[in-house]
Amino acid sequence: MRTTEETEGLDGEASNTSMISGASSPYQPTTEPVHSRTVFGGLRCDLEYLKSYFGILKVVEVVLSLIGLICIETIMLCSPCGAVYFFEFVSCSAFVVTGVLLLIFTLSFHTKVPHVNWNLTDLVNTAASTFFFALSSLVLACVNHNTSAEIAAVVFGFLVTAVYGVNTFLAIRKWRLGNGGQRAPQSTDYIRARTASRGEMETRPELA
Repeated sequence: MRTTEETEGLDGEASNTSMISGASSPYQPTTEPVHSRTVFGGLRCDLEYLKSYFGILKVVEVVLSLIGLICIETIMLCSPCGAVYFFEFVSCSAFVVTGVLLLIFTLSFHTKVPHVNWNLTDLVNTAASTFFFALSSLVLACVNHNTSAEIAAVVFGFLVTAVYGVNTFLAIRKWRLGNGGQRAPQSTDYIRARTASRGEMETRPELA
């Protein structure tokens, strides 16, 4: 039979072993906040992007473009119809393209295709949408029949133009900072390489 001292010693060794295994175990609970969730196809839903300025602006742009498209689609009679068709094309294109970019950034699909300059792509889309929404809204404001649908389309057209304008300003600033950030590491690495090579030359013993 085991004595009391032997039993206590075994219990102490077991507790120490469990503490060591628990400390070294990789499956430790964490209190870090979850910023993304994995969805189908290995893509991640970036919740932080939806909370950022770009995510919020894109959601507003998609909603306002859809409302403008719905307003212009309710117009049954028009003569001439050029302004109506132009506004319809712009609002539909902006809704589709901006919605696709919103999904790409939200699902982190841009990380799967790194060879595409997504900052520049977003900048081109927002700048083009700002210009064409402003132009189509101005044309529709000048050529309309003062119906409620046309007036509502013009109002939402100018609203989404302002939102796209803010997004364009932020996209330009982000694109400039991104280009500067890409050039800085290259120059820093080059300076470090030259410094390291000079250090090797200085520490290398002279040949007799």
